[in-house]
Amino acid sequence: MNSCYLNCQIADYETATSFLGEWGRFQQRIFFFLCLSFIPNGLTALSAVFLVDTPAHRCLLPAHLNLSAAWRNSSIPLEEDASRGGASEPSRCSRYKLEHLLNYSDRGLLPGVDVNLSTVPTEGCLDGWQFDHSVYTSTVVTEWNLVCNASWKKPFTSSIYFGGVLAGSFVSGQLSDRLFGRKIVMFGTIGLQVVTTLIQIFSSNWIMFVVLYFLLGVEQISNYLVAFVLGTEILGSWVRTLFSTAGVSLFFAVGYMLLPLLAFFMRDWRQLQVGFMLAGCLSLPLFWFIPESPRWLLSQGRIEEAEVIIQNAAKINNIEPPAVIFRPLKVRTEETKAHNIFDLLRSPNIRWLSVTMWLVWNTMTISYYALSLNTANLHGNPFFNCFLSAVVELPAYSLSWLMFRWCSRRLSLCSLLFAGGLFIFIIQLVPAPITFEMMGKFFVSTVFAILYAYTAELYPTVLRTTAVGACSTASRIGSLFAPYFIYLRTYSVSLLYILVGSLTALTGLLSLLLPESFGMPLPDTISQMQSFPG
Repeated sequence: MNSCYLNCQIADYETATSFLGEWGRFQQRIFFFLCLSFIPNGLTALSAVFLVDTPAHRCLLPAHLNLSAAWRNSSIPLEEDASRGGASEPSRCSRYKLEHLLNYSDRGLLPGVDVNLSTVPTEGCLDGWQFDHSVYTSTVVTEWNLVCNASWKKPFTSSIYFGGVLAGSFVSGQLSDRLFGRKIVMFGTIGLQVVTTLIQIFSSNWIMFVVLYFLLGVEQISNYLVAFVLGTEILGSWVRTLFSTAGVSLFFAVGYMLLPLLAFFMRDWRQLQVGFMLAGCLSLPLFWFIPESPRWLLSQGRIEEAEVIIQNAAKINNIEPPAVIFRPLKVRTEETKAHNIFDLLRSPNIRWLSVTMWLVWNTMTISYYALSLNTANLHGNPFFNCFLSAVVELPAYSLSWLMFRWCSRRLSLCSLLFAGGLFIFIIQLVPAPITFEMMGKFFVSTVFAILYAYTAELYPTVLRTTAVGACSTASRIGSLFAPYFIYLRTYSVSLLYILVGSLTALTGLLSLLLPESFGMPLPDTISQMQSFPG
């Protein structure tokens, strides 16, 4: 069976399956079960907030040292802490030289009275660190001492995970499109995610942990993207729109809200991983309730299998299916040109559109993940701050659906990015920054939901999936750098908000160069695309 015949079959899929209706029991089951599969994704996507958090710490003093209580209490020099606004706090990475302290203690001298502490030489934490366990029993940072000279490993750990997400964006599409189909890849990666998490619980060193964390990133984004595609291919037009905007985003946000609750009761990072593993196990039984995509089966020439799925759907909906569902159509003799990712850069019009969209996607991802991962550094309870950051996404995704239905795409994107950037920028200027940080997160989350659908409207049918995939892949580069924006707090708290806020606001102005797609018909070919105003 030739490819043109298959393309015609797929193009008529909506008509051939229209007898099923839009919202029968079959569609309701697919919608609900697929949405449920996104909850574990929301639970684990930002797990680094708690897994890689850094508790308060100071140099460890060996217990056997014969130091007086006064010298033990004064063994750590005071330093200005940039992450705390320049306030003087005990050093986290140095102590006074123990040989001097022992000498002063043996002679009965008192710190600050008989000895000027500013004249006492210092040394590093040669005996390790003493961590505050009032918030966490243990984290990856406390397990392998990712502090001081090894503090670069903390943002690198998060970046390794997002590197896996980047790789998974490539791998999942190839595996699900060309080899195994949607269902096998979706549940296969869920199963692999459970196994990888189980092995990661027994990590014996940091290298082993980050290698497994990379694999978790590959597996997590793979089942997320494939479940998204599976839902859009099975569900009808208006249910598909609801699923791809509110359905996916809101259930992801529910999983995100469960993260701080789970972390609150499981203060040890290994126990928290057990919770993630069990959440993944709960998704595996959905394998018996979610079918393969009939559209994909048709594209592979497996028409009989596709018809069996549609017949079962009709049975669930109490509808009598026609004897033959997918009929051969008269095909055109003209050859259909194959398109690939290089077409996104071939002509000046689509090239500048693609470059602009990739910049917007990158900024959106940097802002979203920088604000989400930064919740553990805010003043107050880290569990409540993370929960609040997740709750903010619920009205944001609801607003995105309303704006996408009624408002200009370009003006919506510009206003949301500019407002989000403005709130992020002025966080440094207000005494209670949590409110402004949540407002910035609200606007950025709204952009996150709108941008997927807006991108699909701008590109033609022959390149739509390729374009959305390329934009999503480009955005993963932004997620790789997001942890390092947070790392800037080490040098100045304001630097994080100045850079992210300015970048977000300027990108909002840049988005005015994009064409408007509200109320416009979807382009089918490259020649039907609107011109790039910029």
